[in-house]
This record gives sequence, C-alpha cells and structure tokens, in this order.
Amino acid sequence: MGLYTSVCCVLLIALLSVSFTNGEDPYRFYNWNVTYGDIYPLGVKQQGILINGQFPGPQIDCVTNDNLIISVFNSLDEPFLISWNGVQQRRNSWQDGVFGTNCPIPPGQNFTYVLQVKDQIGSYYYFPSLAFHKAAGGYGGIKISSRPRIPVPFDPPAGDFTILAGDWFKQNHTDLKAILDGGNNLPFPDGLIINGRGSNGNTFTVDQGKTYRFRISNVGIATSINFRIQGHKMLLVEVEGIHTLQNTYSSLDIHLGQSLSVLVTADQPPQDYYIVVSTRFTSQVLSATSILHYSNSGGSVSGPPPGGPTTEVDWSLEQARSFRRNLTASGPRPNPQGSYHYGLINTTRTIRLTNSAPIINGKQRYAVNSVSFLQPDTPLKVADYFKISGVFSVGSISDNPTGGGGYLQTSVMHADFRAFVEFVFENPEDTLQSWHLDGYSFFVVGMDGGQWTPASRLRYNLMDTVSRCTVQVYPNSWTAIYVPLDNVGMWNVRSENWARQYLGQQFYLRVYSPVNSWRDEYPIPKNALLCGRASGRRTRPL
Repeated sequence: MGLYTSVCCVLLIALLSVSFTNGEDPYRFYNWNVTYGDIYPLGVKQQGILINGQFPGPQIDCVTNDNLIISVFNSLDEPFLISWNGVQQRRNSWQDGVFGTNCPIPPGQNFTYVLQVKDQIGSYYYFPSLAFHKAAGGYGGIKISSRPRIPVPFDPPAGDFTILAGDWFKQNHTDLKAILDGGNNLPFPDGLIINGRGSNGNTFTVDQGKTYRFRISNVGIATSINFRIQGHKMLLVEVEGIHTLQNTYSSLDIHLGQSLSVLVTADQPPQDYYIVVSTRFTSQVLSATSILHYSNSGGSVSGPPPGGPTTEVDWSLEQARSFRRNLTASGPRPNPQGSYHYGLINTTRTIRLTNSAPIINGKQRYAVNSVSFLQPDTPLKVADYFKISGVFSVGSISDNPTGGGGYLQTSVMHADFRAFVEFVFENPEDTLQSWHLDGYSFFVVGMDGGQWTPASRLRYNLMDTVSRCTVQVYPNSWTAIYVPLDNVGMWNVRSENWARQYLGQQFYLRVYSPVNSWRDEYPIPKNALLCGRASGRRTRPL
C-alpha cells in the first residue's frame, strides 16, 4: 500500500503542474484501490469488484466546473478501466475510460484520471467498462450540484439519497462473459438489487413533513425498471442534468443507463413504507424493495409492496413524452435552459441507425446498420493521434441501414465539429433498446411506434424536450434526437444492454476539427497509457 500511495502522490503532483483546466475552479482528489471481494447481493456468495472495499463504490460529490483528480490502482489480476456515464469530458475524450479512447490499466498499476465536470449539473454514475466487469459491480454514483450563485427551481431538500438499482445475476461476471464468448445469449437475470443489496437490504430515514431528493440510476445490464414508493407521489425535477417541468408521478420507468431525480415529501402517517423497483417488458416480473423509514415511525411496513406496470409499452411511451424541459430554470449557468432554441436550427445531416441480432460465424452477435463492432488491438483515439494505419477506417459504418447481413468491422463514423445532426434510432426488434452517446447531451425530439419516415418530423417536439445522454427505443419503434456536435473527440455510441454492447452493438463517432488547437481539444495526456501498436511510443515530454 505504501508503493500505491507514493505512485499516486507523484502522479498527482505531475498532473497538477500541467493541468489544462481553469485554476480558479476547485480540485477534488480521490484515491481508489480496485480489488476483488466477496459480495452477497442475492444471498449467494460471489466474486465482486470493490472500490476501496466498497460495493457500490464511493460516491463522487462535486459542483459544476470542479476538477476531479481520480487515481485508480488496479489490484485485479486483469486489465481494468472506469468510464463516467454522462460526464461529457469537454474537449477531452482522452479521459472517457472506454477501450476506444484509453489503454486499460494493467494489473498492479495505476492511472490517474483528470476530469472536469464543465458546465454540468445533475445525477450520473461511473462503471467498469471492460470485459463484462459491469456485471460484478465496481459502479458508484456521481452527484454534480449547482454552484451557490446559480438558482435552482426548488427549495433545498432536507436530504439527498442516491439509489443505484438494476438487475443482477448470481453467476460471476467471468461465467457470464464465457456464455457470450461462446456465442450464446445470457439467461434471464436472477433478481434486482438496490445499492448492492436485495430486498429490504436498505433503509432510508426521513423526518415527517420534510422533502427529500432521490437520485435514481438504472445500473443494470439487461432490463428496464420501474421505481415507486408506497403511498407517496414523486415530483420529477431533473433528468440527466436538465431541470424538468415538475410533474407528479406515482411510478417512473428508468431504462438501462438512465438517471433522474425526484422530490418526495414525507407527508404520510408515521410508519415505514416500501420503496420498490421491478422489471419492465419481461414475461417474468422481478422486484426488490427497500424501506422508507419515518424517524417517528409507529410501525413497520404493512401489506404487500405496491404493484407497478409490467409490459405496457404505450403507458411508458406517454410517460416519456411527458418529460419536458423547464424553459425558465437556470442550468449550470445562470441563463435559462430555454435560451438555446434547438428547434430553430437546421440540421446538417441525418443518420439512421438500425439495431439487429445477426448470427456471424455461427455465433450470436449484435449490430448497428449491419456492422458488428470488432474490438481493435489499439484504442482508436490513440491510433488516431499517432496516425497508426490499419487500426480503423473512418466511414466503416453507413449513415443508413443497409438491409444486408451482419459482418464484423471496427466501425468508426466521421462527423464534422459544430455540425447539427439528426440521429434516428430504428428498432425493428421485439425488445426495448437503450442507446447512450458519450461526450454529449442530446435533444430527444421524437419517439413513436412503427417505421420512421421524413413525415415523422411533423410530430417532433421542437420547443421544450429534455436533453439527456441515454434514450430508449421501444419495440418496433423509433426515437429521434438532435445533437449539436460541439465536442471534438472519439465518442462511443453504444447499447446499454451490456450483452448487446459486448457482442457488437456499438460504434465510435469521430468528431473532427481540422484546426489543431487546444481551444478545440486537449492534447494527449502526458500520463496516458500506451498499448497495442502504440506500445513503446511517447506521449509528450514530461
């Protein structure tokens, strides 16, 4: 542990001396040791991934524009990376923590991430991005608060709770990975967990009459969930960094990779109440519970946990459409969220993306526009920087569905810096899809059943839709988003269904600026790890 601490200190001093971020913004320092450990989420002993001995890992509490210096020591016996779901890494895809941008941290070694939560607020999470590690834990919450001088459209809550919920398997992540490597589908999950525990494993204590904020993320790998609290209404106030119109809900669907936050007032008789999550769009409904405990409670929970929706698609679609941007509230900056008139900007390009589930070489794969992503031997961003040929080809995935059979390719799509692009996710399958775009927050302008056509644009919300980084596409349906490509880098576009992501339903968007300027993109970090065909090269002089 002494070597670990010494390495961290040396790296931190070197990094701070050459930081590219605004020196006036605060720094927050984290030293994380990643290990295996025994965990019992569903009552069965499993090998989990712990951070500083914790599952879930430590929460990151920060404020808009804070600089986060996160030193990660890999004590596993295999390479490891952490990615930051929803953190936009402005001008800095070098810190994104996926294999397309970063060489893995080798066993017994350290890497220090230097992030800035530039112009962001809201609720997010981090997770391990390699080798199906996500099925073993290693995730934790990220809370980005507004700066003190920026008004927030609700009174400060009496407390702030993070809920990391999702499906879970009793098999170790190595066994699940072996199933996928063998060309097979995963079995149905064994249960749901909340903050690393099964039913009634967590208690959230509240005072009667006070209001609390709950930040909820679906950190699972296979299923959408529905969230509800027995006897209590929820006021939606934020979706992935956007203040929303404050509509009231009895339950909320949260799809894979998504985050949101609600206000809950403890306005019921003083006793204990169930907090419930349950699976959506599954033939078998799984559920897990926690306890909302009134500090002056006169009794324990009573009756069965409240039921929720199960397979109803239209119900979920209408709820998703009801999520609207609060146009007058300030975001990370003091200007109103409605001051950016996205609906008045002409799109410069339309990209249609269709998911599929082809069998390739006798094995189950998943694809986007017929291309099933093939992991390269060198991170794409690193190969791009060193101009290493043969790792990938820009344009190796089409802007439109091809209708052909699936094939393997390291798929990279070109995009111009400052373009304003329409993406249409088309889902011809009977299962719900959940899509994530690193580096950006996009405007969800439309979603509906059936086939998308240009006439579908007549139904777009061009006034007050939410923007977010992860969006669902319902079965046999489409979802359209607008993306202002204002962040240069190599960005992962992926399925949040982790088996589909692992087996190829992803690609990279290379947002390119011909101007080689730090104004547009930071240079390669001096401490960047180099691997594959970049092994033996140098980043920049220390």
